[in-house]
Amino acid sequence: MKNPSIVMLRRNLKHIARNPTSVFNAVLMPVVVMLMFVYMLGDAFSVGVPYVDYATPGMLLLAVCYGLGAVATAVNSDMTKGIINRFKVMDVPRSAVLTGHVVASVLTNLIAIAAIIGVAFALGFDPSASFAQWLGVLGLVVLLGVATGWLTVALGLFAKSPETAGLASVPLVMLPFFSSAIVPADKMGPGVKQFAQYQPFTPIIESLRGLLNGAPQTGDLIAAFAWCLGIAVVGYIWATSTFTKRA
Repeated sequence: MKNPSIVMLRRNLKHIARNPTSVFNAVLMPVVVMLMFVYMLGDAFSVGVPYVDYATPGMLLLAVCYGLGAVATAVNSDMTKGIINRFKVMDVPRSAVLTGHVVASVLTNLIAIAAIIGVAFALGFDPSASFAQWLGVLGLVVLLGVATGWLTVALGLFAKSPETAGLASVPLVMLPFFSSAIVPADKMGPGVKQFAQYQPFTPIIESLRGLLNGAPQTGDLIAAFAWCLGIAVVGYIWATSTFTKRA
């Protein structure tokens, strides 16, 4: 008998592949944003290092966030169109339905991240990371993908319609722009600077930047993993409880 989680994963991947808009937002849009900031506007930023080296870690995080709207919409569509209830009649486990969406999101993230890294190298990206540090980058990106995936699934389940579900994920897409992804937080204006310094994505970006530079900071790594785990736990509990109430 096939594993229900694998069946749900294959179903979600097929739906993503059949939707050109979601593929563009998840994979191509981060590449477009990177080309815009690095290739077109890179000389406008003075960050003490080649701008492509500074910007790439933030673009990796953007690659994770840009596909979240499609995840929230897909989850909400399953719920509001009665597909979830059909799965319940078929005795498909609740965990399989939700996990399928999260894993599909993470796999899409990895494709987008591979595209970002490829473009970064084409633009002159020159990391100093060792093999172990590259593994650390991969591990942190996957953990972030799982965390934001569960939170997005929860937002999708909570929303009343597919349209509002897509809008609910917009803050997660915008949050990296108010972090150290584009420019250092110290260069921002009052208020925005403090927000950027203490919001969850900044230590994650700084951890990725440190790993890729070959000099990760312990404080950033601890904060990054703590934020990811916290977001994952909140998202999982919220998603499963909302699913139980609505299904």
